[in-house]
Amino acid sequence: MVVPSQLEHAMETFMMTFHKYAGGKDYLNRDDLQRLMQNEFAEFLKNQNDPLAVDKIMKDLDQCRDGHVNFHSYFSLMAGLVIACNDYYTRHMKK
Repeated sequence: MVVPSQLEHAMETFMMTFHKYAGGKDYLNRDDLQRLMQNEFAEFLKNQNDPLAVDKIMKDLDQCRDGHVNFHSYFSLMAGLVIACNDYYTRHMKK
């Protein structure tokens, strides 16, 4: 039996989280994105201190202006958050 690596598991988590909140659709609508952000990134939203943070994120990700965030846009959000976390880590925590 082959055990997935940590990175493979992380990739699966990225994918399955999208599909969990998309609920069978191939996109997230604003409410889906709101639930995802509240449940998975509560501290991030709290630190934003902006009640319109999800609306701003939705506007940035909804490239077609159809109220949908596809997987590619969702992945761009995740990549941006990982980059921001890495920047913080390298500046403040890495010894």
